[in-house]
Amino acid sequence: MSRRLEVDCVVLDIEGTTSATGFVVDVLYPYARVRIGTLLNDRGDEPRVRGAVDRIREMIGEPDADTARVEQVLGEWSDDDRKAPPLKTLQGILWSEGFAGGELVSHFYDDVVPALRAWNAQGVRLFVYSSGSVTAQRAWFAHSAHGDLMPLVSGLYDTENAGPKQSSDSYRTISKSIAAAPERTLFLSDRVAELDAARSAHWLTLGVRRPDEPYYAQGTGTHPEVASFADIEITSAGSV
Repeated sequence: MSRRLEVDCVVLDIEGTTSATGFVVDVLYPYARVRIGTLLNDRGDEPRVRGAVDRIREMIGEPDADTARVEQVLGEWSDDDRKAPPLKTLQGILWSEGFAGGELVSHFYDDVVPALRAWNAQGVRLFVYSSGSVTAQRAWFAHSAHGDLMPLVSGLYDTENAGPKQSSDSYRTISKSIAAAPERTLFLSDRVAELDAARSAHWLTLGVRRPDEPYYAQGTGTHPEVASFADIEITSAGSV
C-alpha cells in the first residue's frame, strides 16, 4: 500500500530498512572481527581506540582486563549483535578504513537511492539514526555502489550523540539538534520498539517490512507499513 506524507525531514534507520541485514552480519561483522585484535594491539594508544577499551573495561567491571580479554568480550558482543557503543566505535574505525580502501562497498536496496534523491530534490532534509557509529555511517553512505551519497544527508546520529534507539528521549534529542518539528519528522525503521519510541516523541512513523529481513515476521505493530521506499510518497512545504 502506498503512503503519502507531508514532512520536512526523514530520519533513516539503516540495517533492515535501507540496507540488508545479511550484508552487515555476513560481510561487515566478520571483516571487523578478524582485524580487531590487530587494532587493539597495534593502535591501542590512539585516542578513540584507547577510549573504547577503557569503556569496555568499565562496562565489564574489569579495570585491569588485558587486550586478549577485551578482544574476547568484543567477540562475544559481536556474536550477540550487542549494540554496545565501544564495539560500534571500533567496528566503525575498521569499516571506515575498509570502505576508503576499496575493500568494502555498502549495500542499498534498489528502491532506496532513487527515493532519497527524489526527496532531497524536493527540499526534504534527510538524516540517519543507526546503532552503528557515525564514522561507520559516513563511510557507508560515501562508498556505495551508487557513488557518494553523503551530499544527500544533512546529519548522522548514533547511540553516542543521540542515545539508545528504543528511548523516546533520543528522538527528542534529535528533534532539538535538527531544529525540526517532531510532527513533521518521519522515521523509517524495521523495528517496532524503535518506531514506538519515535512515536512517543511525536514523530511520524512508517515501518519498512521487507520479506527477507529478520524482523519481517514481527510486523510493525500499530504503525503503518510499506514494503519498499517506492511505496512512500513524500511532499514538503517547499514542494506543495
